[in-house]
Amino acid sequence: MKEQSSKPLLEVHNLKTYFYTEDGVVKAVDGVDFNVYPGEVLGLVGESGCGKSVTSFSIMRLVTPPGKIIEGEVLFEDQNLLKISEDDMVHIRGNRISMIFQQPQSSLNPVFKAGDQIAEVFEIHEKTNKEKSWSEAVDLLKLVGIPDAPKKASSYPHEMSGGQAQRVMIAMGLALKPKLLIADEPTTALDVTIQAQILDLIRALREKLGTSVILITHDLGVIAEMADRVAVMYAGRVVEQSDVNTLFEKPLHPYTQGLIASIPVLGKVQQRLDVIPGSVPNLVNLPPGCRFAPRCRLREKYNLTICTEIEPELDEIAPDHFSRCWLYVTHGEHTAPLVA
Repeated sequence: MKEQSSKPLLEVHNLKTYFYTEDGVVKAVDGVDFNVYPGEVLGLVGESGCGKSVTSFSIMRLVTPPGKIIEGEVLFEDQNLLKISEDDMVHIRGNRISMIFQQPQSSLNPVFKAGDQIAEVFEIHEKTNKEKSWSEAVDLLKLVGIPDAPKKASSYPHEMSGGQAQRVMIAMGLALKPKLLIADEPTTALDVTIQAQILDLIRALREKLGTSVILITHDLGVIAEMADRVAVMYAGRVVEQSDVNTLFEKPLHPYTQGLIASIPVLGKVQQRLDVIPGSVPNLVNLPPGCRFAPRCRLREKYNLTICTEIEPELDEIAPDHFSRCWLYVTHGEHTAPLVA
């Protein structure tokens, strides 16, 4: 596990991003807080629709109407990204903070060669000439493990496999050696073998370049393998945060417990996998109290009426282990039994 620096590289405070629709206000990100330290991998995990990707787009200031960042701070090296001009943000975006998107084939421009798309990064940000930019692009393709890089640099996205296209996206993201890389579901559309190769690549590049990574995924197996610390999101909120080992060994929030309990275990015969009852709440019409309360078995077991009346804060239950749950306030530290 990566040792934390005392000073965060990125600090996200009370970030709120809402979408104003005909059906009402969708509170996609509703008061999110977390830090990212130099050289570490922070895993951002949760079900689809919990706000992970919108959080990343908010950090990059890529939220478009009807979405709007309405509150909060995003401090990158002590500079609030939500307050600077768009011209300044363009310089930071891609230069000091880069992002790998979910769908590489749709994120790459289909009418430009892969090498040209990488070279453009150098031409825009470093004002290098076309010949030098092309050479840098080929070198990057070699770095991310694409065989016959000069030939592939002259290929169009549709001539590449999904794994190769994702490597091109990673090469673009790393072109200017950013201090922070945001990887939004970087392995979702890839087969298992290519997934492992991409994760190995991100790990190796992080070690080589010292880049911090926000790894966004719904796959807890990827989190266990890659992350130093984890923030678990549910319905636009962070509900638990700790180092990765603690999270898997002693999850505190009932939602985290449910996610971990639903993972199939190799060699363990089960008739049915455990599931979390119910579904994610409508973000236009959120339930009163804890947002997970309607699905929480432990609320029913302990008959906690407060869960449906007042929303809990994200409290530090144990050293560097935070949970947004009334169980540890009403029943004391670590006394509530965990779901097996």
